[in-house]
Amino acid sequence: MPKGAESLLTTLAAHDVEVVFGLPGVHNLAVWEALQHSGIRMVGVRHEQTAVYAADGYARATGKVGVAVVTTGPGAANTLGATGEAMASGSPVLVVATDIPSTLRRPGIHRGVLHETRDQRALFGPVTKAAFDVPVADELPAYVDRAVKAAVEGAQGPVYLGVPTDFLSAEVPEHRVTAAEERAEVPDVAAALELIDNAERPLLWVGGGAARAGAGPAIDSLNDKLNAPIVTTYGARGISGHPGVVRGPVHAPPVGALWDDADLVIAIGTDFDGMMTQNWLQPAPRKLVAVNIDEAELSKNYPADVGLLGDARHVVAALAEKVAPKQAAVDVEQVNAAVRELVREDSPEAAAFLGALEGQDATIVADMCIPGYWIGGFHHVRKPRGLAYPVGWGTLGFGFPAAIGAAVHGRTIAVVGDGGFLFACGDLATLRQESLPLTVVVVDDGGYGMLRYDQQVAGHTITGVDLTRPDFAKLAESFGVPAVTLDGFDGLAQALTVRGPNVVVVNARLKPPVTTSPRWYRKPAN
Repeated sequence: MPKGAESLLTTLAAHDVEVVFGLPGVHNLAVWEALQHSGIRMVGVRHEQTAVYAADGYARATGKVGVAVVTTGPGAANTLGATGEAMASGSPVLVVATDIPSTLRRPGIHRGVLHETRDQRALFGPVTKAAFDVPVADELPAYVDRAVKAAVEGAQGPVYLGVPTDFLSAEVPEHRVTAAEERAEVPDVAAALELIDNAERPLLWVGGGAARAGAGPAIDSLNDKLNAPIVTTYGARGISGHPGVVRGPVHAPPVGALWDDADLVIAIGTDFDGMMTQNWLQPAPRKLVAVNIDEAELSKNYPADVGLLGDARHVVAALAEKVAPKQAAVDVEQVNAAVRELVREDSPEAAAFLGALEGQDATIVADMCIPGYWIGGFHHVRKPRGLAYPVGWGTLGFGFPAAIGAAVHGRTIAVVGDGGFLFACGDLATLRQESLPLTVVVVDDGGYGMLRYDQQVAGHTITGVDLTRPDFAKLAESFGVPAVTLDGFDGLAQALTVRGPNVVVVNARLKPPVTTSPRWYRKPAN
């Protein structure tokens, strides 16, 4: 019979897992030994939080489950910030963490075993879709199978799996793996079709759930008939190449006007979160058809007149098949031209920055920083899963480590600020070690630029936000990663022609875009 560590990897491989991210520790070394003969690539990182961020970035870029393997106690605890981001953004991530030997555990007693936590699984409860502890060694492969399925079935999200370290060396029985189930049933769409038929100015609002479902082609088919504007959330950028896609955020007045004027909103795979709705200052739609795989999301923030529970790909395809054609009520190209002009007038520097990124054949991973906000709002994403952005928790420090995971899949550009990059800059070693096709663009504005702006707007003293930083180019080069430094965005497009691993440092300060809360144009009523 196989050992537990071997069975863990065999079960993951049966679910098409090709790469895992992790950090070795005394309790999980058996996994590293088993990896030598597993056919699964291990990308060793320098911090457990990076392991989960990278698994998240890989999941967003590929649509596959991202797997992180970490050790016990503090190693597991170090993943929580990244796991929470995966939960808030609906990323299918599996965190496999060892626990202390089952033979040393005493129920209800903290004995002081190395790395012991009173209840390690409980740490993950608030930040996961599901959390499991393997109860006995014989059930290890079955729990791995169960955990992967939990991450990808239905509304996707991260899952925790705790494995006592002695189970990795124990002999375990063979386990037959079955494929994850897909929710293919489609509800009755007659009531939705009636609302659509009566609408004169429909609007499609497409969210991250639609992207995770692969609903782009179905949305294109639907809009070939509806000829409606398509507003995409941060999580859905690039889902569709339809000419009806609006290339700007609803926070921009020309786009916000589409929402205000619509007599019907068709919401696909979205929960209308606060970041996209300016904390629900957008008025409720006149009529709303909501498509979601999670029943709790159908009317959570705006009440749906018709809720269609099911996988977005199948439900939207059913609508597309039966909906009656309509004439376009909005000139979307005119709206897009207005958005481009808004950017040019608001910030010529941001326009130059976005122009340098235009046409790059790469996945863009943006951090929570001013240049990241410009990308999330205004970058033209040309392919599904072409943008990874921390839309959930909004975790600073996401960009670089998540880009490591995306770069395992292919060419990637990370856009980070100087403050957030320092959260995980030690993983420049991983970038070099793995020879990843990743270019890291560090926009250095002297510290936490967004917080500096917040203090200025509030009339506060500027404090705590101007940071001592290293010479980022020299730092990268000390890891063996080539680097260049630019003053301003002139030359960035040329610098991006160099394929990674490399670092481009840009000394520049950008004005925050209208997507940031101090600049929201919708204001609470007095």
